[in-house]
Amino acid sequence: MARILVAMSGGVDSSVAAALLVRAGHEVIGVTFNQWPFDLMARATGNGCCTPRTIDDARRVCQLLGVPHYVMNFRAPFEEAVIKPWVDAYLHGETLNPCIACNRSVRFGTFLTKADELGAEYIATGHYARVDHRDGRFRLLRAIDAAKDQSYVLHVLGQHQLARTLFPLGTMVKPQVRQLATDIGLPVAQKPDSQELCFVPDNDYVGYVRRQASTGPGAIEDVGGARLGTHAGLEAFTIGQRRGLGLGGGAARYVVALDATRNTVVVGGRADALASTVGVEDVHWIALDPPARPIRAQVKLRYRMPPSPATVHLQPGRRASVVCDAPAWAPAPGQSAVFYAGDEVLGGGVIVKDEAA
Repeated sequence: MARILVAMSGGVDSSVAAALLVRAGHEVIGVTFNQWPFDLMARATGNGCCTPRTIDDARRVCQLLGVPHYVMNFRAPFEEAVIKPWVDAYLHGETLNPCIACNRSVRFGTFLTKADELGAEYIATGHYARVDHRDGRFRLLRAIDAAKDQSYVLHVLGQHQLARTLFPLGTMVKPQVRQLATDIGLPVAQKPDSQELCFVPDNDYVGYVRRQASTGPGAIEDVGGARLGTHAGLEAFTIGQRRGLGLGGGAARYVVALDATRNTVVVGGRADALASTVGVEDVHWIALDPPARPIRAQVKLRYRMPPSPATVHLQPGRRASVVCDAPAWAPAPGQSAVFYAGDEVLGGGVIVKDEAA
């Protein structure tokens, strides 16, 4: 049996993940991340990931399971790798996915280092995804529960991380997880799932960014360059946005571009927000070498969007052009394009502003 560090958020998913590993006979150590800035932690309430309440929930679960529980201070790496880049992206007209940044640097980076320090063979989380070891390589697969699948935010993991990571919930569906938590008697069995970013517990993304910085006022223009109005800061907008433009009635308008150089929001009709080709950089492949030829894949451009068929054309410097079979809705620079072949996650990269990449 193995020694396993389990990331415990105080929610039902990570709690059941720990319980399953204990049931399998492993030596489990529960770890809760303290990754919020101190000022936020000091006034935190509710179910955010680092509040005293959720830390206490994780501790209670570990006590019930008979395993040790530790709170580890990950504030510095989280601030540098997640919060600062996320704020900076908004100020440059991009929409970074902070969960992906966290998985790359903290949850499967710093946490794995802690596992080494404690002599643990594996880390485990409550993510809904699967790992398959075949032909000498580790493959990342979608979860059985399509509605809860989190493989999109895990596409940055490589062979080293996947070899050391367990996803106990990957073959379960959410009702099973809650029922198991109830059967075991876990105190978090009916705890609601968190729906917001862990470090923005009030869900006010714009307010959070503006407490750090703002681009300040600028122009709103149509795609032809005509000035339609003004905005209070680029950080309030993302590609594809329709509400909150402050332009009055008339035909529906959508944000189609954010020009950070000119501090300008560009709006247009629905057709203007579609793209047939999407540029991608920092392309990462999980279990296969970079293909020498264009490959067919299902490509997912946002976490909540279904994947669509496309052809991925690799270019020098870990870049690619994704040519979509049907025009894609509002690809947002900073978000990730993730490539699938059936249930397998092939890899992905970060969407860039220029289509040609």
